[in-house]
Amino acid sequence: MSNLPGENRARAWEGIIADPFPGRSTKPRLCGLTVIIDKGLGLSETRDLLELAGDYIDYVKLAFGTSALYDQSLLAKKIELIRAYRTGVYPGGTLLEVALLQGRLERFVEHACELGFTALEVSDGTIPLSPAERARAVRVGLSAGLTVISEVGKKDTASQPPLAFLRDQIRRDLDEGVSHVIVEGRESGKGVGVYDASGAVKVVEVDDLLAGLPDPNALIWETPLKNQQECMIARFGPEVNLGNIPPREVLAVEALRRGLRGDTLRLYLERQALHAPPAEI
Repeated sequence: MSNLPGENRARAWEGIIADPFPGRSTKPRLCGLTVIIDKGLGLSETRDLLELAGDYIDYVKLAFGTSALYDQSLLAKKIELIRAYRTGVYPGGTLLEVALLQGRLERFVEHACELGFTALEVSDGTIPLSPAERARAVRVGLSAGLTVISEVGKKDTASQPPLAFLRDQIRRDLDEGVSHVIVEGRESGKGVGVYDASGAVKVVEVDDLLAGLPDPNALIWETPLKNQQECMIARFGPEVNLGNIPPREVLAVEALRRGLRGDTLRLYLERQALHAPPAEI
């Protein structure tokens, strides 16, 4: 039997246990995306992960500039393996920022295509980037046939842009044709974006960021921490887009989405109680 997603892969408890939150979409998904952060998985680790959880991974981000440190042949094999599982793959936005600093955007995008990457992340988490330069990077990626995902927000906890600026940036990126916009959360999930210094979600800021945006499903929330994943699922439902998921947490996150983990099973019970008919007297 094939190990590729969608080919005779029956879930172990199918027909016995139903998801408390049903209706989870299957690949290829437009929403409910799970994007993992890969800081250096080898080929065997990548294959094991995809065999186990490939159905639940939509993109693999090769974090920061790590893909520049791979042997080129090995990197091409890894990308080919990921793509065999109908999973998108792209280099971290920091690597693109380096290419922009060095004036090598077009060659960078061309080589990303040669290596087999399917997507591009356009960000300015560390470098300054004008709206015109950002738009040009998006257009170059789209012209090369890549899916372009942008990211808003800064990595420096002391230099967080105002929410109004991020909203405008999200609108501009979507108008340029990006498929999704990532809200910066870093690997730590603390002190950036919509998270406080302890990693708690600032719910009011989440709502403020969404105000006036055309499509909340266009956002990917970087949620490396479990409390953030749970909060976003509770706020937006199982089909929320989540990024910066550690590889070993993919099944745990999918369980959260479906109500197969105590934290969201509790939400299911609470919602059932709200809709229960009144008790007879």
